[in-house]
Amino acid sequence: MISFLLITAVFAGAVFLFLQHPTFGKAPAGKRLERIKKSPHYKKDMFDNINYTPHLAEDASMPKVMFRFLFGRNKFAKPAQKFNLNKTNLRNLDPNENIYVWMGHSSYFIQIEGKKILVDPVFSGNASPVSFTTKAFEGADLYSTDDIPDLDYLIITHDHWDHLDYETVKKLNPKVKTVITGLGTGEHLEYWKYDPKKIIELDWGESFNLGNGFKVYAETARHFSGRTMKRNQAIWASFVFETPQRKIYLGGDSGFDDHFEKIGKKHGGFDLAILELGQYNKDWRYIHMMPEEFLVAAKNLKADHIIPVHNSKFELALHGWKEPLEKISILNEKENLRLITPKIGEKVNWNDDGKVYEKWWESYE
Repeated sequence: MISFLLITAVFAGAVFLFLQHPTFGKAPAGKRLERIKKSPHYKKDMFDNINYTPHLAEDASMPKVMFRFLFGRNKFAKPAQKFNLNKTNLRNLDPNENIYVWMGHSSYFIQIEGKKILVDPVFSGNASPVSFTTKAFEGADLYSTDDIPDLDYLIITHDHWDHLDYETVKKLNPKVKTVITGLGTGEHLEYWKYDPKKIIELDWGESFNLGNGFKVYAETARHFSGRTMKRNQAIWASFVFETPQRKIYLGGDSGFDDHFEKIGKKHGGFDLAILELGQYNKDWRYIHMMPEEFLVAAKNLKADHIIPVHNSKFELALHGWKEPLEKISILNEKENLRLITPKIGEKVNWNDDGKVYEKWWESYE
């Protein structure tokens, strides 16, 4: 009995020490916490979705989900071979180009009307607190922080490991002029030595005038947040980035809901919408869109061009790695929306409607 108690105490102590590592970030405190408590979206000591959003659907259970993850793994969950991809040189772009470069999963670079923007960069090779789990597909991790030019804006949609990476964000700090994120996430960044003066934190429905005709709006998403067992201490958000000439919707992680239609009406549609598609499952369909909902969301947003992300880099669900792109391509044959499906690392002029994008995933098993 004494030996068991000793082992338990040692294990608990090891877990406690592990959780003190800076990668886990820090819970909001002080003036930030006081601001959070005034948010209409903060209830019972945590942020909450507008509509009821269980992490697991009513017909699912945690034991069944864990069983499927342990014993029902899709044999096509990861590519059978290394990706052979080429990366765009981001440090040598024509400053007058309006372009998009996908970096796999939900990391992407945008240059628009002279501004350089990086969204949810994860370049450390994995999307978890330990390097030997949730590793990037071989060949998918093309970019490092050394490849990134000086940035006008670093946008972080929420604090999950596959969107906010400690090692990446820490190394990017000297290159970042301004961070835009959801209310509460700034606590992590300040803990990681970011100057609070360059952090813009927004609650749902808030906006910030960036000057010279540029503006950013924080809008709703249907998801959750958290880097430890205590969830929803920072808000998860989608963002509208408005330039003097264009409007871009940055979806962040989200399940389907009526917020897409509301945002579309509020902003009068978008030139480009970048939406999450991947890591879905019917068991957690309220927090990640299913493929059948993706195009409905795009239409509700009144988006002229749509780019799917949140796939092709990490295994975080039970579907095959190429299934999201396969399914959405088939579904769009009926809708015929301007769906853009570039390779990781490919430079995209998303306004070029004559460009035909190859189904690059078909080249891999």
